[in-house]
Amino acid sequence: MLPVRKLRCHVVGASPSSLSSFFVHKRDNIFNDSGNWNWKSMTIWRFIIFPWGNINVSTVTVGFQDHMVTPMRSFSTMAGTILLRAQDPAKLSMEIQNAIEKHSYDDAWRLFEQHMQMEGFPRKSVVNKLLTSYAESLDFQRLEKAHRLVEQAFEEGKQTLFEKETLIYLSYALARCGSPVPASILLRKLVGMEEYPPLAACSAILAHMSQSPPGAYLAAELILEIGYLFQDNRVDPRKKSNALLIAMKPNTLTCTIALAGCLLSGTTRKAEQLLDMMPRIGVKTDSTLLIIMAHIYGRNGRREELKKLKRHIDEAHNLTDAQFRQYYNCLLTCHLKFGDLDSASQMVLEMLKKAKEARNSLAAATFFFEAVEDRNVPPSRQVSDATEPDNLEKDRTNPSHFISFEEFLRDRKFVRMEAEAKEMLCSLLVKLQEQVEIIATERGILQPTERTYVKLAKAFLESGKIRELAEFLIKAEKEDSPASADDSALVHVINCCISLGWLDQAHDLLDEMRFSGITASSSVFSSLLKAYCKENRTPEATSLLKEVRKSGIQLDSSCYEALIQSRVLRKDTQGALHLFKEMKEAKITRAGHEEFDMLVKGCAESSEAGLMAAKLLHEIKEGEREDCGVHDWNNVIHFFCKKRLMNDAEKALKKMRSLGHTPNAQTFHSMVTGYAAIGGKYTEVTELWGEMKALAYSAPLKFDQELLDSVLYTFVRGGFFVRANEVVEMMESGNMFIDKYKYRTLFLKYHKTLYKGKAPKFETESQLKKRQAVLTFKKWIGLH
Repeated sequence: MLPVRKLRCHVVGASPSSLSSFFVHKRDNIFNDSGNWNWKSMTIWRFIIFPWGNINVSTVTVGFQDHMVTPMRSFSTMAGTILLRAQDPAKLSMEIQNAIEKHSYDDAWRLFEQHMQMEGFPRKSVVNKLLTSYAESLDFQRLEKAHRLVEQAFEEGKQTLFEKETLIYLSYALARCGSPVPASILLRKLVGMEEYPPLAACSAILAHMSQSPPGAYLAAELILEIGYLFQDNRVDPRKKSNALLIAMKPNTLTCTIALAGCLLSGTTRKAEQLLDMMPRIGVKTDSTLLIIMAHIYGRNGRREELKKLKRHIDEAHNLTDAQFRQYYNCLLTCHLKFGDLDSASQMVLEMLKKAKEARNSLAAATFFFEAVEDRNVPPSRQVSDATEPDNLEKDRTNPSHFISFEEFLRDRKFVRMEAEAKEMLCSLLVKLQEQVEIIATERGILQPTERTYVKLAKAFLESGKIRELAEFLIKAEKEDSPASADDSALVHVINCCISLGWLDQAHDLLDEMRFSGITASSSVFSSLLKAYCKENRTPEATSLLKEVRKSGIQLDSSCYEALIQSRVLRKDTQGALHLFKEMKEAKITRAGHEEFDMLVKGCAESSEAGLMAAKLLHEIKEGEREDCGVHDWNNVIHFFCKKRLMNDAEKALKKMRSLGHTPNAQTFHSMVTGYAAIGGKYTEVTELWGEMKALAYSAPLKFDQELLDSVLYTFVRGGFFVRANEVVEMMESGNMFIDKYKYRTLFLKYHKTLYKGKAPKFETESQLKKRQAVLTFKKWIGLH
């Protein structure tokens, strides 16, 4: 007898005659070559089932004789019987729900897969319950399964299976677990279905997304896409039918979150695009947004816009010390970026003057007692412990701190999620404050830091403005007297020049000090004299020695030893003896300025020393020298591109090259986005792409995500897929994030029917190359 097999499958009606017909056509598969029963091929039994429940075996008997099917004979002629039993889909749905309630998520998924094999998706309530339970678990693998389930349903056109609240909650869980890409896809699908998610709920999702560079980029993209719907009063708020759409309109909080995320991830040009859109959709600015704008303008070199913000900063009544500090840090950095050393040095001197006045007045004491309670808090502690970045990071993936779906539904105005978004914004702002280096505050008064002097000194030295540097440092010392002569900024700069081997610049600075009536300490002269001797520059050493004697400065023993050794090497025995006699008459001991010499040596050997000279030395050696003229031309080109005056932009770019300034990523980004705004200028972008590749090969042009993304968008929009694949390859080789969903949507919108049919029998090499490029791109975005 054959064993009985019980199968749980989808119920399909079948009669004995149909079975016999089936076996006649499949007999070659039923028996193997030797004529024996082939069980491996009998997968047929998983599909032949009857709708009558527990049926009589005799009604489904089929006999086999001589490898031929005999439908009228009973199972008594066979070696056994086969029993097939149907499974009720409704019962399976109940089992899925029971498994979910018992938190048996693996069993629930197994039962769900069985249902999918039998009858496809379960009913709507079961699917939504499965998704929300997986979202509540905050388990990364379960969330991935849930997202794949949603993707499958949308591909099959069954998006009506999902409740809007379910998809919002799943998107929130994905964003919280550090999966910004699927979280953004769900929000985009909701917008595409016109099931607009409320902005208060979106704010928490965007806040969690903005914690990573890809998520911050996607958050800005989402707001730009949503904001496009509201630009130039396209949506009438008076119509009741637009109520749900109006509830999704970006506000100050969501824009600030996305902008802060872009700043921290370095995608500042995307942030500037968002800034340009905000006035067009009526987003109002607050004090926090003003500071964010200052950061963006400073990073992108928009100095004029940064200066215009000053009036708003001065008029704002609720700015904190930390916010003032950030604005002036941005302004000073921008002055240095443009090489405007006069404005930068004047700004520092004004800070020192105001700080000195505050210290010497009774108002400073009054201000201190008023500010110490609420404003004189270190920037990293201006938020509660709950909003510390480390604490928030731990809370994000902790299910106990995650709102349940029931609470999510009860909070119809999403107050809790909006509060969470504000906390996440605070954590972003704390990280932003930590990037401020060159301005500090003390008792509410702005003051320069060592880093300020380092940046300024480097800029002055690289531009060859030694006299201006000395004048600035001397004025600074008059406003802020150092603790000792050897601790002054001017001495540190001289020491750095000596360490770098810039002995002429160091000597010029010493001369400027002497002309200004400031006497340098003997240790500075001693250090420079020994450096001259080491470099065998005897005439300069002799000239400096005369100046030292004339000034009445006493040198130390190590300096005399270096001078004597230099004379001996030049076989100037008489000069060496004269120096030795002078040393003896002055009764100079060997314990002179060894400590200062050790500091000089440490500065030369290590950039980690605490002295300002060490920091300046590191900045000059490691920092890149900027072409300040590039920033001026970038602003000119950006202005023309923004106004869509591309002919003028092309002329400006040509003039920029003729003056010897090499375009950078920001230059090309402005040109590409300008051409894209006009439309149809794909040939011009292709020419720019060729120039970019040539510059990247021969010069240090650094491609970044924002530039390549704008180029890729233009090529896909215009159908230049050979070039598009080049950009994709370059971005992937540089591990840059690419928003595939955006390009999939763009392709389906403009090139959906491209090369969809069979390939023609005859194609030229060019046509074949284009076809292959399109098919490669389609495969990359997931279209087969």
